[in-house]
Amino acid sequence: MTSSAYRPGVIAPRRTTVYFDPDVHRALRLKAAATDCSLSDTVNTALRAALAEDADDLTAAKQRRQERAVDFEDFVQSMRRRGKL
Repeated sequence: MTSSAYRPGVIAPRRTTVYFDPDVHRALRLKAAATDCSLSDTVNTALRAALAEDADDLTAAKQRRQERAVDFEDFVQSMRRRGKL
């Protein structure tokens, strides 16, 4: 079998060292074992989910750029004037 590092058009995974808090590392190992996945796959899955959430947040922020900014103090005072507080 040919390694992905030598197949044209396939990007080889990158290797790095990450230091985890001992409790986080234990939870990671337990999650990997429970899902029958490697630590690398478990970390990659979690990071992809976090990055997807960041992308969603950035999209939402971009869509809301045109909204008028409302000052917190002014809003709370208007709630009081309208009898909401």
